[in-house]
Amino acid sequence: MSRHARVDRQLDGCRTGLRLNTSSGKIIQKIALGPNIASERKTLRHFLCQPSRNAKAYKGLISSPRINNAGLLPDTHDMEKILHNTETKNNPRSGPLSGLKVLELGQLIAGPFAGKTLADFGADVVKIEQPGTGDPLRQWRLLKDGTSVWWQVQSRNKRSLALDLRSGEGQDIVRKLVAETDVMIENFRPGAMEGWGLGPEQLQTINPKLIMLRISGYGQTGPYKDRPGFGVVAEAMGGMRHLSGEPGRTPVRVGISLGDTLAALHGVIGILLALQHRNATGLGQVIDVALYEAVFNCMESLLPEYSAFAAVRGPAGSALPGIAPSNAYLCKDGSYALIAGNGDSIFKRLMQLIGRDDLAQDAALANNTGRVARVEELDRVIGEWTAQLSVEDVLTALDAASVPAGRIYTVADIANDPHYAARGMLDTVEMHDGTQLSVPGIVPKLSLTPGSRVRNAPDLGQDSQAVLKEIGLTDTQISQLIARGIVAGV
Repeated sequence: MSRHARVDRQLDGCRTGLRLNTSSGKIIQKIALGPNIASERKTLRHFLCQPSRNAKAYKGLISSPRINNAGLLPDTHDMEKILHNTETKNNPRSGPLSGLKVLELGQLIAGPFAGKTLADFGADVVKIEQPGTGDPLRQWRLLKDGTSVWWQVQSRNKRSLALDLRSGEGQDIVRKLVAETDVMIENFRPGAMEGWGLGPEQLQTINPKLIMLRISGYGQTGPYKDRPGFGVVAEAMGGMRHLSGEPGRTPVRVGISLGDTLAALHGVIGILLALQHRNATGLGQVIDVALYEAVFNCMESLLPEYSAFAAVRGPAGSALPGIAPSNAYLCKDGSYALIAGNGDSIFKRLMQLIGRDDLAQDAALANNTGRVARVEELDRVIGEWTAQLSVEDVLTALDAASVPAGRIYTVADIANDPHYAARGMLDTVEMHDGTQLSVPGIVPKLSLTPGSRVRNAPDLGQDSQAVLKEIGLTDTQISQLIARGIVAGV
């Protein structure tokens, strides 16, 4: 009997419902007439099935005489058996996507970031890599013991199958995996999967429920589909690069692959939508994400402004065009304070704080339109005020006045910030040699089904044999594949 079924059986005879607040660990008892507690069943069942994630609330639950005396729960011994059965111990994956099987054929950033996000929330992600070399990301940026430290972020919680996709036998193995897969992710150039006999038509014949995320530079259709496309090109074509930098100077890029990450997040949204549709119809589908379209989707009012007014917005440095005041202001100590005083009431508080009540009461500045018309004046008076104070004094004063503001963080600032730590955004990985590595925590934060890191990023082919055995290959067959270089394993 499944863990959920066992918990449901225990709930059937209950005469009292519970509302659980697991974030604070409090348990609030609610009297319910009769045995029907359907309205609370889902929350309580989820709580009982994930005791390790709700330890504080669980302790309160089993120690409450009021609840036990009401006959809501079996005795503590029986409840411990339900909560700590071998099914829980032997299955380390939990979360809202637990049980979802994902096959990741992508490499570098966009596809693997989508896979990482799913794995963080419980999906079983099998990452296919080329034997011998693996994902090129393993060698990007700073290396420790021959492997990029970025790898521990991008591939955490995944399993690695080293498999030669260019070989017929490797392609056959993918087809066997697809038969039991919920989601496939790939970010090769359009046509590559079809060339291997692994296009959507072939794979959905094997598994009609398969959801296939395809991320590429320009999408699977259109006149540009065959062009190679990386994030930097997508950011330019999507409109972002034209807006960056200072007017009259070379457009600059953010020092991260933002276009790839935006595409990955759009891909994850698409997967979740497709899963909802599959739950209703039983059918999978293809999700076509173009890097440039993911960037363009974030361009706010850019296109309608051009359509209505033939306005071509250009770079504006540290300001936010059409919204005022919002800029970076130099402080006495050489640091910058980023101040967003663009809300109507916020603007008044800001002007009063800096000693310019005349501007706070100026009817012409009561709304954004009037402030935009005088943005240079407003930036000047705010800059004169910040120039007299250190950035810490500026931020302290603005915080007291409830004016949104902040300073520019370096990664050293992030690593030592108490708010990052309190929010669980500074995770620690223990490497093979026992050293500790700080990595970003998991986003978003769900109250009942939070994500988790249950295993480090895999070595190349670390899980090859286990994954192949799951689809029925014998030790002899696997050994032969390894001998021919089609599979690699450690």
